[in-house]
Amino acid sequence: MGFARACSVALVGVDGVVVEVQADLEPGVAAFTLVGLPDKTLVESRDRVRAAVVNSGAEWPQKKLTVGLSPAAVPKSGSGFDLAVAAAVLGAAECIDPREIADLVLIGELGLDGRVRPVPGILPAVLAAAEAGYRQVVVPEQSAAEASLVPDVSVLGVRSLRQLIAVLTDSPVPEEEPPDREGRPDPALAALLQPGAGAGSGLARGCSAPPDLADVAGQHAARRALEVAAAGGHHLFLTGPPGAGKTMLAERLAGILPPLTRQESLEVTAVHSVAGILPPGEPLVTAPPYCAPHHSATMQSLVGGGNGLPRPGAVSLAHRGVLFLDEAPEFSSRTLDALRQPLESGQVVIARANGVVRLPARFLLVLAANPCPCGRHTLHGAGCECPASVIRRYQARLSGPLLDRVDLRVGAEPVTRADLLGQGGRGEPSAAVADRVRAARERTAARLAGTPWTTNAEVPGHELRTRWQAATGALAQAERDMERGLLTARGVDRVLRVAWSVADLGGRDRPGPLDVAVALELRTGIARGTPLPAGAAS
Repeated sequence: MGFARACSVALVGVDGVVVEVQADLEPGVAAFTLVGLPDKTLVESRDRVRAAVVNSGAEWPQKKLTVGLSPAAVPKSGSGFDLAVAAAVLGAAECIDPREIADLVLIGELGLDGRVRPVPGILPAVLAAAEAGYRQVVVPEQSAAEASLVPDVSVLGVRSLRQLIAVLTDSPVPEEEPPDREGRPDPALAALLQPGAGAGSGLARGCSAPPDLADVAGQHAARRALEVAAAGGHHLFLTGPPGAGKTMLAERLAGILPPLTRQESLEVTAVHSVAGILPPGEPLVTAPPYCAPHHSATMQSLVGGGNGLPRPGAVSLAHRGVLFLDEAPEFSSRTLDALRQPLESGQVVIARANGVVRLPARFLLVLAANPCPCGRHTLHGAGCECPASVIRRYQARLSGPLLDRVDLRVGAEPVTRADLLGQGGRGEPSAAVADRVRAARERTAARLAGTPWTTNAEVPGHELRTRWQAATGALAQAERDMERGLLTARGVDRVLRVAWSVADLGGRDRPGPLDVAVALELRTGIARGTPLPAGAAS
């Protein structure tokens, strides 16, 4: 009889649970039993592991073999357990020393020829192993750079099971051909991350020239709103006719956001790793992602879900970045209303029969819409023939509770001939706007130091009204708008958050009446006749 154990990691969302893989050999009819709540993919590992061991030159034990995955109550899915199962079996058969693998975490899929293939979720898996106290991990060679992002963990990247056996038995390590096209991003999910959205944005990180705000003609009010949104993390709703530049503005928002901190980079990379869309050779996401799903996207693709354990959706792929919903009224109402929870809490909670998954979703939402189905409703003499009832139904597709969670609502006016020809001067480049945004974020961070919040949009209204008060009389107009029914109580809180962002952009210690007036105009879309405070935006 023989017994050995190794370790691997089961992922539940982006959280990992260390799983002990135990192999037991007993006299009897040769059989291979796998227990411990495995899914169909994991059950199939019996055939993959057997073929990989034999084709790696090791002898398969002709005894009764039982492999248990503990804790048994945790659902286990995917092919990432193959390497740990093979190591445990070889340890039980005494082909390798069981003591060498007892505290080793092994993650990787095995090919029938013994090659080790990458699997999604290496970073969160290694993070979970490190938090559990493990300090040695074995991963596919293609994933070694990603695993090495976790500090204080020794990472061994292998190309094949043969190489692992040689390392564990102190034998010469055989040469293996480098992998060719393995480990490519999942094209279906990768398509959600649009190229050209900004330096470091999703799969566009290799683009030579990210889109610049200087390319946008005119749209001074919308550019101002874009800067305030970036400074405070506020959600934005752009309305206007086709061709006004709504999509161009949204695509450039990620480029003026501050670079991700180390912790934020690990959070974003973990989500993208689980989704299987990390580009080869670029293991760490360092810039805010930009995600723009098509309006035909299902609710599961937007907020997460799928068969078995839920997978990250667009809101999680846009974590710490920008989620852009173009032609927002064309999305289904049920899909749009599913955004209300992550907009408030910064995470998605998905309950299934086999468990509850929490996925991070702290994103900056940008909605864009035409004023009517034909897009010409607000253009004088443009020939809109949409009946009033059709226009009302079209605009009602964006529910009141959803729009109440959007801080900024700005109209994008048609571009004039002078703006298009550059006669009014070229707009500021993204670099200049990003510098002001970064300075405003630093002021916010200094004020919020020691709190769980990092941007003005995250601070609860009660805290703003009591702990960080605006100037005396600054909220008088907002209170009058609330009495007139133009603002809800939530709306007043959001106006105050925006006013703090305007004040931070202007370098002021707290919002004054002018800052609140600007916030009200950005919130309600009603012009207040007040210029933007100096230094607040272009």
